[in-house]
Amino acid sequence: MQITLNNRPEEIPGKDQMTVSELLDYKNFTFKFLVVRINDKTIMPGEYEESVIRDGDDVKVIHLISGG
Repeated sequence: MQITLNNRPEEIPGKDQMTVSELLDYKNFTFKFLVVRINDKTIMPGEYEESVIRDGDDVKVIHLISGG
């Protein structure tokens, strides 16, 4: 599967689709506060298990950081 992840081409071998949860595990994204967008649609954390990423999708995973 070929996607664009955070504005970079990403090849995920052996897959033609995967859920957001699977992608986060695959890429080892472990930050507590994440914003995920697929083709400019925001995916809520409760939708990660059923939201499917397909070949050719544009995916953004943004880490929210706070500080003082």
